[in-house]
Amino acid sequence: MSKKIVVITGSGIGIGRASALAFSKAGYHVVATDVLEDEGRKVADELARGGGSTEFHPLDVRSTQQANAVIAEVEKKHGSIDVVLANAGIAHKVSLAELSDDKWAHTLDVDLNGVFRVARAAAPGMRKARKGCIIALSSIMGVAYGWDEHVHYSAAKTGVVGLVRGLAVELAKDQIRVNGIAPGYIRTAQALSKEHSLGPAGLEAAANIIPLGRVGEPEDIADVAVFLASHAARYITGQVMVVDGGLLVGRY
Repeated sequence: MSKKIVVITGSGIGIGRASALAFSKAGYHVVATDVLEDEGRKVADELARGGGSTEFHPLDVRSTQQANAVIAEVEKKHGSIDVVLANAGIAHKVSLAELSDDKWAHTLDVDLNGVFRVARAAAPGMRKARKGCIIALSSIMGVAYGWDEHVHYSAAKTGVVGLVRGLAVELAKDQIRVNGIAPGYIRTAQALSKEHSLGPAGLEAAANIIPLGRVGEPEDIADVAVFLASHAARYITGQVMVVDGGLLVGRY
């Protein structure tokens, strides 16, 4: 296949869905994956109807077996993978008093270990090809903020920053670039959840403290992912780009 191959985790909704559309528009063959099979298949169908090259694979990033199997199947079918966008993530509001070992482990298993699993699976093929790009989703809660009743989320997203840096150094010798994106307030199902995050009213109120005057959209993050995967970003590795409309620099 002449098209470049991108594997996207959590592609069924939010930033993952927007990224699938953006990479497809940029001419990639999009391997959409998600634990939400209905949503993931809908995105792949949408891309196909629009003339894009795509396929869907169910993937729960908590499973090493599934991560290895999906990457192996894609490599067998298409050859080396050009880009992995490790986007799958969760955020559950839990106070410290109620934060059991299981709840703590669940969030880290998806938000941090899930990134590690897909990166580890894709790295050998990229090393053999001596090319590739891995992009991981962190958060402003992982680079600057603490988040009340989300200490497990903040810890996981901070871990992604360290993972990006370590992988970038280790894989650079094989011409593989590893970067991260730290979104600010983005209009996703996660942010719109009143139970686990800001909710609709809180999200709109956040616009008042964002210098650019608006909450981000999933496409704002997706376009940065496409840039980081492109030749234009060829000398960028080990970085976590904050994409927040100026929120952090505007408040500190």
